[in-house]
Amino acid sequence: VQLQASGGGLVQAGGSLRLSCAASGRTFGRYGMGWFRQAPGKEREFVAALRWTGDSPSYADSVKGRFTISRDAAKNTVYLQMNSLNREDTAVYYCAAKGPGSPWSSRFIEYWGQGTQVTVSS
Repeated sequence: VQLQASGGGLVQAGGSLRLSCAASGRTFGRYGMGWFRQAPGKEREFVAALRWTGDSPSYADSVKGRFTISRDAAKNTVYLQMNSLNREDTAVYYCAAKGPGSPWSSRFIEYWGQGTQVTVSS
């Protein structure tokens, strides 16, 4: 099972990026997919997630109204559209997958992607 994240980069404050996470190796039919991030010296934190049904998106308070998570079930891919980026969004972003019935906390994640760096400059 692999989660392949892409789309990170360097962007100016106020700009936008779209991250992608492609899943391969199994059918993620009943797995929710989401994103976490980890800034230098900080713990990995939840950003956004979708249930396996593709509905009921959830977001961290810090990104609500700016980030949008979506998925293409046919491509087994989840996206994170990030708008109005600020320096506090600078981090390595990890896509993640887990089965239903548990909260979106790092310790319940079953599969992690390799991470993609997002750097926001002022």
